[in-house]
Amino acid sequence: MNSQAATDESTLDALRAHQVVLFALASLAELRESDTASHLLRVRHYVRLLADKLQSKPALAAQLSTHVIETLCATVCMYDLGAVAIPDRILLKPGRLTAEEQAIMAAHTTLGFDAIVRAEKLLGLQSPMLSMAKELARSHHEKWNGKGYPQGLSETQIPLSARLVAVADVYDALISNKIYRQGIAHDAAVGVIFAERGEHFDPDVVDAFMDCTTEFDAVAKRFADSEQDMQNKIDYMAKAIAEIAEF
Repeated sequence: MNSQAATDESTLDALRAHQVVLFALASLAELRESDTASHLLRVRHYVRLLADKLQSKPALAAQLSTHVIETLCATVCMYDLGAVAIPDRILLKPGRLTAEEQAIMAAHTTLGFDAIVRAEKLLGLQSPMLSMAKELARSHHEKWNGKGYPQGLSETQIPLSARLVAVADVYDALISNKIYRQGIAHDAAVGVIFAERGEHFDPDVVDAFMDCTTEFDAVAKRFADSEQDMQNKIDYMAKAIAEIAEF
């Protein structure tokens, strides 16, 4: 192997290692929300499906080059990173959150964003992946109609990356079984997403979603949570509740 080939292979190894570390950290954040690593895999595949569909639209093609899509798919696991800073008593509460608790929960968007900003400054590093990670962390709960959080952005003020993740994340939340409730059927989830076209979600992204609902269903089945995944959720929940009670 020549020196250039060795350098290229070393660079690829570093990129793979970075992605594994990012995914591992994101998986821990999801566990704290009583979710799974499989959820992250599903969301990544959903986002790729949506991005590939939208790449054919002239108005969006420039924003969705192949490089951008690859960067997005490599980074999307970080969108809920800020959840690690939210107390279990709120993350795992089975009932409706109070206004105060909702405000604390909503802060996970800015907490994730701020953590990446601090790390950039401390290490003196910036990259397209980090820029996208910040977009996703802060803006995945914004809504097309301006009624989301944390900034109340509307329409194309919301980064396209976050508009894609919004649909993918909500779809997966709808179909997934939680400890306190069963997920809804695929067709019902499709109906919910379509009903929010132009309200919660970007109309173009919903149209792309409607063009690939069969593929979404296939991804959901291929990467479905296992019985062990659900048991891990139950075990984590029981441990967290016991610790809260002791406190």
